[in-house]
Amino acid sequence: MDIISEKLKLLPESPGVYIMLDGYKNIIYVGKARVLKNRVRQYFHNTSKPEKVMKMVENIRDFNYIITNSEIDALALENNLIKKYKPKYNILLKDDKTYPYIKADMREKFPNFYITRKIKKDGCRYFGPFMGGINCKDILDTLQLTFCVRLCHTKITGKKRECLNYHIGRCTAPCAGRVNAEAYAAQVKKALSFLDGNYKEAEELLKSKMTSAAENENFELALDYKNKLAMLSKLEAKRITSLNRYIDADIIAYATNNLYSAVNILVTRKGIMQGGTSFALDEAHLNDGEALTGFIIQYYSQHELPSEIICEEFCEKELLQNYFREKFNKTVEITLAKQGDKARLLKMAKQNAEDYLEKSVDKIKHKDDMTVNACKRLQELLGLERYPRRMECYDISNISGVDKVGSMVVFIDGEADRSSYRRFKIKTVEGANDFASLQEVLTRRLQKLGSAEEDKFPKPDLIIIDGGRGQLSAVKEIFDGMGVRGIELVSLAKREEEVFTLNSEESIKISHRDYSLKMLQRIRDEAHRFAITYFRNLHSKRNLQSVLTEIDGIGKVRRMSLLEKFGTLDKIISASVEDLAAVDGISRAQAEKIKLYLEENL
Repeated sequence: MDIISEKLKLLPESPGVYIMLDGYKNIIYVGKARVLKNRVRQYFHNTSKPEKVMKMVENIRDFNYIITNSEIDALALENNLIKKYKPKYNILLKDDKTYPYIKADMREKFPNFYITRKIKKDGCRYFGPFMGGINCKDILDTLQLTFCVRLCHTKITGKKRECLNYHIGRCTAPCAGRVNAEAYAAQVKKALSFLDGNYKEAEELLKSKMTSAAENENFELALDYKNKLAMLSKLEAKRITSLNRYIDADIIAYATNNLYSAVNILVTRKGIMQGGTSFALDEAHLNDGEALTGFIIQYYSQHELPSEIICEEFCEKELLQNYFREKFNKTVEITLAKQGDKARLLKMAKQNAEDYLEKSVDKIKHKDDMTVNACKRLQELLGLERYPRRMECYDISNISGVDKVGSMVVFIDGEADRSSYRRFKIKTVEGANDFASLQEVLTRRLQKLGSAEEDKFPKPDLIIIDGGRGQLSAVKEIFDGMGVRGIELVSLAKREEEVFTLNSEESIKISHRDYSLKMLQRIRDEAHRFAITYFRNLHSKRNLQSVLTEIDGIGKVRRMSLLEKFGTLDKIISASVEDLAAVDGISRAQAEKIKLYLEENL
């Protein structure tokens, strides 16, 4: 603490970001401050603090800081550093917690509509997010059925053949020049109005089409229209009648028991409750306002900003508004609701957050046993020099030496960090030689240490190999040859679930009920799953390419188009002639030839 005491005296009275480090120089917390001197000193004062903060302070052995021009810049830098280093005591939102949107590509002369989970500043329009039991595909299907807009990504040249959707009345076929830009723009306008929550015209059109289909004895199509009308009724039922019809707002409430916290978000679009979701937080913020602000910044780095956010009064309103304006060039109204409909919505979100917190505490504690506590236990059982915060596990997959691949999966504090997973094609090994393949993969991985790419491939604390003593020895040769230091190395053998280390000739057997072994099994099984999935994809595509080369007139460009469209041989075999002819560059005659060849030869 002598280092810390000296550094505390030198802190500037400037805005910036502070970075807390443990005894191994791992970043365990990142925070922003309006005045670095005041904020950082708060952690080390003998004053009452939340329990989680006290636990963090016990682990701090040093800190660094970065001065910024403003608190807004500090907020942006804090968010970037949290994403990069994933500190143990910060709020960490997983990338896979995104929801589907419907995207209208307004950059096109003939806009298309499709589902996406990524929001970009690209001039397109996004509708959603869709949650709470609303099926995005059903809405898209209704959109096409009612307004005949296109859902494909086909380039519009006016020279293509009409696909099946044109013939069954689901698309006006701009790709074949069957509709002009003005008429199609009218279709798009109605579709956009529908996505904005104006369902009346869609209901009338669907009823008219249902009646017409029934009169023509096309009962299957009539039933389809009837089902779509039922879905619209379900959507309309989600409208909150007491709300202003045009309210676009996310309602965010925070609850805490001073050890764990929870946030609930309710989403309303055009006065319709789209749904809601809750997050369990495990953070070490000094106050609730800082915790809520940190959550909001991370959440909206992955989700579309609404025009309004309704939240509690301890939210850092002005800071967030200025941040959104500078970062996203968007004005977002932050409403600290105290009365009226918005206050009632906030109360509803608060109740959901409190309920989730109460019912998830045991789950969170159990999660700690399965993750952080399991890491501590593993350090103790295996005699590791340091806490294994970042663990990487490697596996090899092939059949008879064909399509050899390797996988690297990453766990941080005992949890999978899927954004850091990597796959390797084995390039230098002949035949089925798992030892040599492991050596190639580890060589390529360890070459990243000390290079310009180390930010993307941080140094792990522990490397786990799927295998026994032989695999461990093969990787140790790479460690020795490259002079690698400061990384622990173990292997896990499947048969008896024995752990082999470099510290002992004898294997270590951990109880099958021990959370630390269960964690090792999770990371090992995940590495195997990731490797085998990559192998199957490569193997399937290689087989698919070899089959397609045997069909006259199907060259490399057309083979690639088929691969991109269908992905696997099974999907091409099951595709209809119309589906095949809808692929770029494939005429109907060629589609018929492909179908005939596959039926006769496979």
